[in-house]
Amino acid sequence: MITRRSLLAAGAALPLAARAQTAKPPVKLGVLTDFSSIFTDYTGKGSVTAIQMAVDDFGGQALGMPIQIVTADHQNKPDVALTIARQWFTQEGVSAILDVGNSGIAAAVGALAAENDRPMLTGAVSSDLTGKFCTPTLVMFGVDSYAEARVPVREVIGAGGTTWFALTADYALGYALERDGQAAVEANGGKMVGSVRTPFGSSDFSSFLLTAQQSGAKVIYFAEAGKDLTNSLKQAAEFGLRNGHIFVAPHLELLDAKAVGLDVMGGTYFTEAWYWDQNDETRAFAKRFFAQRNYMPLRAMVSLYSMTQQYLKAVQQLGSAASGRAAVDLMRTFTINDVFVKNGHLREDGRLIRDMYVAQVKTPAESTGPWDLYKILRTVPGDQAFRPLAQSECKLINKS
Repeated sequence: MITRRSLLAAGAALPLAARAQTAKPPVKLGVLTDFSSIFTDYTGKGSVTAIQMAVDDFGGQALGMPIQIVTADHQNKPDVALTIARQWFTQEGVSAILDVGNSGIAAAVGALAAENDRPMLTGAVSSDLTGKFCTPTLVMFGVDSYAEARVPVREVIGAGGTTWFALTADYALGYALERDGQAAVEANGGKMVGSVRTPFGSSDFSSFLLTAQQSGAKVIYFAEAGKDLTNSLKQAAEFGLRNGHIFVAPHLELLDAKAVGLDVMGGTYFTEAWYWDQNDETRAFAKRFFAQRNYMPLRAMVSLYSMTQQYLKAVQQLGSAASGRAAVDLMRTFTINDVFVKNGHLREDGRLIRDMYVAQVKTPAESTGPWDLYKILRTVPGDQAFRPLAQSECKLINKS
């Protein structure tokens, strides 16, 4: 028997069912990072904090629903990273993957993300990621090995550093830094007289430093990152190589200078994209970050803040996070002005083009406080800092 009550119940249920069928899934950001290995201080919880700040500053919602953040540790193992990413895409509805600071892992995860039409917004550094490993959904806002290697070379050669020797980390970032560094040195009239591969996670760099010393090179070029870099720099100073040599550490991070100390690091040249003490806006951002993490934010972390904001802006304008390619294509139309970059634009290979800086670590006499560690020597326009499209291996580039 059909009663008035049953008719009312049926009428109430229909709109709910209709809404369930048409409801859009929430925007879910997967932060795939290093929580336990050699790069944890440079990514890890700091990356998550920066991304959470971006979500909070965006209002915490997109497409009418709260933005969700999930995290996982890739352990610097490609198989672990791919297993997590595949599960996120196929089972957990992750809209985009962020960070993936290991360049070799980023290449593998970037390919998987493209297969699933999802963006990967990476803090990794190898210029191959926007070269031979480029995809329509891979985005890099931070530094890359081409710019890191190229930007300080003119100053160093001008200071008498015409002969170089590379200590190269035995993984993707190290190879890229050595390759791009040698090309930049030779293009500016210098010479890379030799190189040696240093193993990942080594605690003893003595034999490699001895080889560098015996090479007769004026410049020691540390194509390393993370704890490999800091251990190498400390031991170089202990061996007395600070005297008589110019140190260039293209991938130097703020925490490296802080950990090693200005007495060792003072005068070291490197490339920078962002520094906390540039202006009132950067100082205000750094103060907020410091309150949560008790250290100043690193450039890669602030680049993740910027990428997150721009991706969310694109999703909001599209009205959907269903297509990573559509979101990244829309990001390419933006002129980006935020705490990380001014007048930046995203190129078709996924590379953000923006000004870069030649920087040098301050000496103890120059520093006025515990985080007053850098000085900016020169601004290099983005079209001079990054690899020209005409030289790119990216298959997305139409060179006809």
